[in-house]
Amino acid sequence: MDAIRTEALTKHYRVGFWRSRPYVALEGLTLDVRRGEVFGFLGPNGAGKTTTLKLLMQLIYPTSGRAEILGRPVGDVEVKRRIGYLPENPYFYDYLTAEELLEYFASLFGFQAAERRRRVATLLDEVGIGAERRLQLRKFSKGMLQRVGIAQAILNEPDVVFFDEPMSGLDPLGRREIRQLILRLRDRGCTVFFSSHVLSDAETLCSRVAILAGGRLVASGHLSSLLAFQVQGWELVMTGVSAEALEQVTRAGQVARATPFGVGHYAFELPLTTPPDRVLSELTARGARLVSLMPVRETLEDYFVRQVAEAPRDRGLQVSGTHAGR
Repeated sequence: MDAIRTEALTKHYRVGFWRSRPYVALEGLTLDVRRGEVFGFLGPNGAGKTTTLKLLMQLIYPTSGRAEILGRPVGDVEVKRRIGYLPENPYFYDYLTAEELLEYFASLFGFQAAERRRRVATLLDEVGIGAERRLQLRKFSKGMLQRVGIAQAILNEPDVVFFDEPMSGLDPLGRREIRQLILRLRDRGCTVFFSSHVLSDAETLCSRVAILAGGRLVASGHLSSLLAFQVQGWELVMTGVSAEALEQVTRAGQVARATPFGVGHYAFELPLTTPPDRVLSELTARGARLVSLMPVRETLEDYFVRQVAEAPRDRGLQVSGTHAGR
């Protein structure tokens, strides 16, 4: 059984005042997320990622289509006990301290007093909130509030947790800590579904991703298969390269570019048409030594930019007749 499943999930809005027109926030999203995986939901700002999460949380309702979480329709009371959610911009009553806020949420889940205190203390340690936990939230920075929001999302030890831009506002150390936290959640069997436009996080964390653009799904699948494109060329790094050896390989047109990064040290970019072993043998025959040889492939960022660029820009619905402006 999948942890999350959507079938043709669609959300349209009416925009405009005098003559409103339909606007496609999400169109026909069909997706499945397996149990125990970290799934990346990627797309530029305004792609429909937050709309999807709000639909899954039943904060808004779909125009058409359906969704399930843990094999049950979204909104099922028992399912809600087993999920966690971090919104894109979490907002809390800011006269409470971090401890007070989390203990309040823990009481809603039925934790007894001793368990509440233990659980809250453990989570605040886990997200990197120290002595500040006794300060009012109004004194917290954006990054510290984000950490508190992540703590409340996993307070009930959920089977599925939804993070909307979890790295927002975090410094590099905080990003690393939250990445480690997400991997720990995965290791204990929790399904993590997070939306982001930061591609390095997805490459680090996710086994599968989906890319959304213009409210429509443009690509999805295993990260390894999405990145396993044909080799575009080779990067050959050599040391001890003499001027004679350098002139020989560049004059013959065997390298696209030779970039020096020290005396006798060069990084050679080889086109796909040039066998790397031929250049390597010529350089080593003249005294150079191999440092590394790596294929050059398309990155997730390259793929993302290309897919988004190819996505349709028009998000209005084609409505004909006299009812188009009503």
